[in-house]
Order: sequence, then structure tokens, then C-alpha cells
Amino acid sequence: MTEKQKMIAGLAYDPYDPALVDDRLRARRLLRALNACAPGDDATRRALTADLFGATTDAFLQAPFYCDYGYNITLGAKFYCNFNCVILDVAPVTIGDHVLLGPAVQIYTATHPLDAAERRSGIEGAKPIVIGNDVWIGGGAIVMPGVTIGDRAVIGAGSVVTKDVPADTIVAGNPARVIRKIEAAGT
Repeated sequence: MTEKQKMIAGLAYDPYDPALVDDRLRARRLLRALNACAPGDDATRRALTADLFGATTDAFLQAPFYCDYGYNITLGAKFYCNFNCVILDVAPVTIGDHVLLGPAVQIYTATHPLDAAERRSGIEGAKPIVIGNDVWIGGGAIVMPGVTIGDRAVIGAGSVVTKDVPADTIVAGNPARVIRKIEAAGT
């Protein structure tokens, strides 16, 4: 199994593997070009995001945007990402349709050993993140490794999401906790 295969599978892997270093450098070059895109240059922006994510997307990423690899991020339709967002996509990050990220949202799949000696070895791990449809994540929120956020959930600004979020709920705080259930419109 390659280090990349281990990484995507959530197994311990070596982030200094030359193939992974090359992949991160490739993403940095694409991000530099994407973040420097002139307003209104939609054709270039679409081409760069397709190259970064490995698929054509109608996503709108407000510059600057940062990620590790890009190819581990799957975006649904009408995704909007405000200024200064970071997605550490060591493991897969799956984002549903009509998802809104406020400014400075951070999504982390990367993990490190708790034992100091193991951490010194440089070995890392990762846990995937899934964000459902119609989710709104407020500015400055952080989504931690392994979290699933249900459809139509709202994450309060500045929250730290450490556990799964049920559909149709508002969560906030550090750590984020359910504040209330969202009632469907017209009920």
C-alpha cells in the first residue's frame, strides 16, 4: 500500500513521502493561481478549481482559500466558501449541495499521535469529514476530524465541532452542543 493510499484510508502514513510532497506542492501552485485570479475571470477560476478538485464544479471560493491536496475534497452543487477558509483534506472531505461556509472556517481531517514519541516520528493519520446538504457553518468555526454534520444543520460562528451534528439542529460553543432543533418552514 502506498503512503497516499494509507493516508486516504485513514491509516498511519508518512507525510514526507515524495509523492505526497509533490501532491501538496501541486496544490500550492494551483491555490496561488486561484487566489490571485482577477475578479470576473470566471473561466480561469473554473479551470483552476476543476484541476484542484479533480472535477468540474460550480463552487465559489472567495480568495484566499487553502487546502492540502484538493483531490480529497468532493463538493456538491452551489457550494460557497467565504474569505480565508482552510480545508486540511488529508482524508476525504465530502460537502453536500447548497453549503455555505462563513469567513475563516477551518475543516481539519488531519490527526497526530497523542504519544510524544510517536509524534516525533512524523507519522500522521486522518479521519474523514462529511457535511450534508443545506448546511451553514458560521465564521471562524472549526470542524474537527471524523465529524459528520447532518442536512440543514447550522453551526454557530466560532464553534468548535468535535462530535457529529444531527440534521436540522443549531449547534454552537466550544465544544459545540445542540442549542435547538430547527423547525421546517411552514410547520
